Amino acid sequence: MTGNAARTQSINKIVNRPTAPCKTVPRLEDMWAENVFNLTKMQASLPKNVFKSIKNTIVTGEKLDPTIADAVATAMRDWAMGKGALYYAHVFYPMTNLSAEKHDGFISVQGDGNVISEFSGKVLVQGEPDGSSFPNGGIRDTFEARGYTGWDVTSPAYIMETDNGSTLCIPTVFVSWTGEALDKKVPLLRSIAAMDKAANKVLKLLGNENIAHVNSSCGAEQEYFLVDANFASQRPDLLLAGRTLFGKAPAKGQEFDDHYFGAIPERVQVFMQDVEETLYKLGIPAKTRHNEVAPGQFEIAPFFEAANVASDHQQLLMTVLKNTAKKHGFVCLLHEKPFAGINGSGKHVNWSVGNSTQGNLLDPGDSPHDNAQFLVFCGAVIRGVHKYGPLMRAAIATASNDHRLGANEAPPAIISVYLGTQLEEVFEQIKTGSVKDSKKKGVMDLGVDVLPDLTKDAGDRNRTSPFAFTGNRFEFRAVGSSQSVSGPLIVLNTMLAESLTWVGDRLEAELGKGLELETAILTVLKEIMESHGQVIFGGNGYSEEWHKMAVEERGLANLRTTADALPVLKEKYIEELFEKTGVLTPVELESRFEVYAEQYIKSIDVEVKLVISIAKTLIYPAAIEYLSKLSGTIASLGSMGIELDKSSAKTIAELANKMISTVDKLSSAYEKHGFASTEEEMQYYAQTLRPLMDEVRVYADGIEAEVADSYWPLPTYQEMLFIK
Repeated sequence: MTGNAARTQSINKIVNRPTAPCKTVPRLEDMWAENVFNLTKMQASLPKNVFKSIKNTIVTGEKLDPTIADAVATAMRDWAMGKGALYYAHVFYPMTNLSAEKHDGFISVQGDGNVISEFSGKVLVQGEPDGSSFPNGGIRDTFEARGYTGWDVTSPAYIMETDNGSTLCIPTVFVSWTGEALDKKVPLLRSIAAMDKAANKVLKLLGNENIAHVNSSCGAEQEYFLVDANFASQRPDLLLAGRTLFGKAPAKGQEFDDHYFGAIPERVQVFMQDVEETLYKLGIPAKTRHNEVAPGQFEIAPFFEAANVASDHQQLLMTVLKNTAKKHGFVCLLHEKPFAGINGSGKHVNWSVGNSTQGNLLDPGDSPHDNAQFLVFCGAVIRGVHKYGPLMRAAIATASNDHRLGANEAPPAIISVYLGTQLEEVFEQIKTGSVKDSKKKGVMDLGVDVLPDLTKDAGDRNRTSPFAFTGNRFEFRAVGSSQSVSGPLIVLNTMLAESLTWVGDRLEAELGKGLELETAILTVLKEIMESHGQVIFGGNGYSEEWHKMAVEERGLANLRTTADALPVLKEKYIEELFEKTGVLTPVELESRFEVYAEQYIKSIDVEVKLVISIAKTLIYPAAIEYLSKLSGTIASLGSMGIELDKSSAKTIAELANKMISTVDKLSSAYEKHGFASTEEEMQYYAQTLRPLMDEVRVYADGIEAEVADSYWPLPTYQEMLFIK
């Protein structure tokens, strides 16, 4: 097919697609965690002493008793096979933001030629996938292949159902033969342990005696796009890069604000219901769904969960979204900016800390000025963000997220803290040396008798802040849609652990001078505000004034690109942070810089090759074919004395020449090798290759605006965004 014939056929398929039949959905209570080997199922299938031991490990974080592994493995196997599973998989999370899994059968061949099902505690606890093909950042040579998975008892095993069968999935850590962490789970678990230790000390100093294990919690709002698979299959850029490298803006985009929270298209709602049913069976508490700002963009958000489980569930959620989309004839796009000119997709990580005895430690209550415990923990967060803001930026640095950060849809690359009017006033009082009161919640009278009075919060929200307090938690709004939440959680937990350690030491010192606890707390918080208060900002984060003020007056870093941000991981103070908290060794930290830098370079590498290929083999031929037809018609009519305007033909010719000329420049620039360092190579990709790619696009999109639709070879923005 040539020109728009394939596009037309795709549109006909979509428009004439039969409506998905309604199916009976089970009661939520009946399907909830149906496919999860959780504590309830363990209690029903394990001996009492085994269950008590494993529950104690899960709840308190105590070391796992290895002698119980065989009993757990047998019960887990019987449960899984009862649900039709013949295979099990150790699931782990390498440094690629993706999930990995190695499948093995329960089958064991006996000497008499018969088979039995077998799953031992030894196999449950430790697996051995080939580690040579996963990025390790120089920890091991390519020829050294051995790697280990280790059972994470705190994250429950589950059954993943597909049309081709069921598999028992066991969340695990992934380490090298030499013991270094090759994944995102090990550092996350370490960061939780470090934070628990530091928080425990502070809570004791504040007068608490019964202190349960302190954990962080996470609720990640996942944004995504849905594009019909018929269109996506005709877009090499979507298939290989996850975003459109070319595409003229449609006449209508998101400017009417008519998609945000609008009625969900029927086909999309059927998809969403299918996703949610799968998630509920997996024990993932999906709560919210709605249309997002951009046409074709949607969001799903769960309840809060403990950080480690939430991270595993987030990885599962992305897998379920992509797999379910295929069943419904969609492609789910998790790229941060799949379409130029309209909103990209983020993953707002709502983060808090707490335990079962003291509750949510970031809950200010009705009178935050009197809540010393909250003020101490919130102050520690403020200090941590100011000291380690560049690290937070590095944690969300990817080639795809660079397209989104700083635009009028996402927070800027400058990391600041938004507290809201109420808390900002309280901490300003602390800076002066005394705390007297805090703004109260109000009541909103709408002036209509039939409507109830509405509670008005003591402070507003700020969507331009990258790290905003939103009632009883902080929302890290700058995280990218395709990212694992483990990276941001590791950084938040680690910086809080270091900050709480500092707070604990300072409180001890002040109390040692004979100060009363209340006075000691105020002294420490005042010191925090004097040294770190400049990170608090409640204004418009998009404004040029803020960008100038943040850098020139407040000394905050503005790391615009991943090439600017990732080298922060090599800074000495960052190495010391991770080493003293025990979260990452210097070798492990160095490996992460190398892996993430390589991912950045390779992502742009793929895009450069796609830009060159699509421009030369699809867009340029379409332009020339239409130009030939147009110029032939102009010449033919001219011979009959009918003069047509030649400006369109001249414009197409000029744009085509400029595009190919820039493609040649891009091709030549791409051939450069021999960089002195990884940092230099990243900057070259950011400052040389990306601008050339953007220039090619300008000319290509200009051509699309001139060429007759019947000649255009790629599905357009109008089609992909609005035809569902």
